[in-house]
Amino acid sequence: MPEVVDTCSLASPASVCRTKHLHLRCSVDFTRRVLTGTAALTVQSQEDNLRSLTLDTKDLTIEKVVINGQEVKYALGERQSYKGSPMEISLPIALCKNQEIVIEISFETSPKSSALQWLTPEQTSGKEHPYLFSQCQAIHCRAVLPCQDTPSVKLTYSSEVSVPKELVALMSAIRDGEAPDPEDASRKIYRFSQKVPIPCYLIALVVGALESRQIGPRTLVWSEKEQVEKSAYEFSEAGDKSLSNVIAHEISHSWTGNLVTNKTWDHFWLNEGHTVYLERHICGRLFGEKFRHFHALGGWGELQNSIKTFGETHPFTKLVVDLTNVDPDVAYSSVPYEKGFALLFYLEQLLGGPEVFLGFLKAYVEKFSYKSITTDDWKDFLYSHFKDKVDILNQVDWNAWLYSPGLPPVKPNYDMTLTNACIALSQRWITGKEDDLNSFSSADLKDFSSHQVNEFLAQMLQKAPLPLGHIKRMQEVYNFNAINNSEIRFRWLRLCIQSKWEEAIPLALKMATEQGRMKFTRPLFKDLAAFDKSHDRAIRTYQEHKACMHPVTAMLVGKDLKVD
Repeated sequence: MPEVVDTCSLASPASVCRTKHLHLRCSVDFTRRVLTGTAALTVQSQEDNLRSLTLDTKDLTIEKVVINGQEVKYALGERQSYKGSPMEISLPIALCKNQEIVIEISFETSPKSSALQWLTPEQTSGKEHPYLFSQCQAIHCRAVLPCQDTPSVKLTYSSEVSVPKELVALMSAIRDGEAPDPEDASRKIYRFSQKVPIPCYLIALVVGALESRQIGPRTLVWSEKEQVEKSAYEFSEAGDKSLSNVIAHEISHSWTGNLVTNKTWDHFWLNEGHTVYLERHICGRLFGEKFRHFHALGGWGELQNSIKTFGETHPFTKLVVDLTNVDPDVAYSSVPYEKGFALLFYLEQLLGGPEVFLGFLKAYVEKFSYKSITTDDWKDFLYSHFKDKVDILNQVDWNAWLYSPGLPPVKPNYDMTLTNACIALSQRWITGKEDDLNSFSSADLKDFSSHQVNEFLAQMLQKAPLPLGHIKRMQEVYNFNAINNSEIRFRWLRLCIQSKWEEAIPLALKMATEQGRMKFTRPLFKDLAAFDKSHDRAIRTYQEHKACMHPVTAMLVGKDLKVD
């Protein structure tokens, strides 16, 4: 099989050399908004006579490169837009196949690193200390340290992080102790160790005035002290339980995504489609099979929305995308999540039901643990696992599912029990005339779960805009403005803005700027910019807030608003 090329990486491919381990020593400088330190990479040659290797970097300042105690030559290539700059390192000796070498690179990040968000004390709950967090997915680890920034390479890592002593550092690794910084009495060093090989996009760092609460035999919740009790309550039984699916999703990534990983970002659906599938199984076990189907059908609605936004012939609506010269952040949407889930749900129904398909998933994770794979690898294994059902698998229109834009060729079967009430109420509003508005009351929602309220609003959004009188009456009887559940609030405010209710403008702007989730921020800004009465205000608010946003969010909202 020919080697799959990661077009989003500038580094030497995994077939040439592989990073096996990273030891990171760094200091967090809140005044200058930079990380300064040394990345010691243990690299293994995959071929004979390896004389140089290339790493990914983005906006990094390189001080020196040392191998076996000697400084060696390196060259930073020209910047290639979102990919950053290739860093070519000359090796002092030619390496044989499987030979390992440790390369120590002294570096400093840029204050504008696309992976790091630096919050001022005013932006935190405590208002006293600054806060830092990283987000390396998909290709931003190169903006933190020089690396092979591709999911096809997996490495273990250890680290020592120096921070102001009143703050706490956490990483995506096991905590391995803390001690005063011997070089600076005002600072503290935190140590970490990650013994499971991971793709480098999973390297993560957070620094702030953090406290923890134990919520299980091996589970802690960390947050600022002003939020930690509320967070522990929310996570222990997930508050009103309505957003526990997010926790289930991230836990599921331990297997699908982290343990079995897409080889390149073209195959991102392998990470997300399987993770959504597992997430919905967990929620089904917690709340019943009808609930699993209810969430699955809601996901189909999300998929319809994404395809409507892109256009049904847009290449980003394919399940397997071609990211040659495409920034993965620009291609990001719910398509790999929901089209991927729909394929797996459809296969489940074809091949004998949930237990049969879960058996396949367990075998799939066992087969590909610690590996990075492509869609062809997945499909080949599907066929070998179900070798007695090849005739059924051959009925699947694989080309349409995997490589065609737009909605899938088949819609799976969904149990409608919990969805029908949402559809019925939304139809009453959609078909209702001015004279019918008095027939609505708060009793309409008394038997609805928060998930059903959310789905009701999703149904309404598909028919937006509604007459303004309807929206005002909806607020009168349901008081949606008072709800803090972010998913419900998000859909309600979109419905208000699309229906041109001026009173909702400040509320929508507040939600778009007070939290950092791209999922909420981008659509709200888009809706506000499309409404004449809030267009200028949306652009002005974005420009006032973009310095406080995560760099990727700021970049994408700027593109959406056509101002950057």
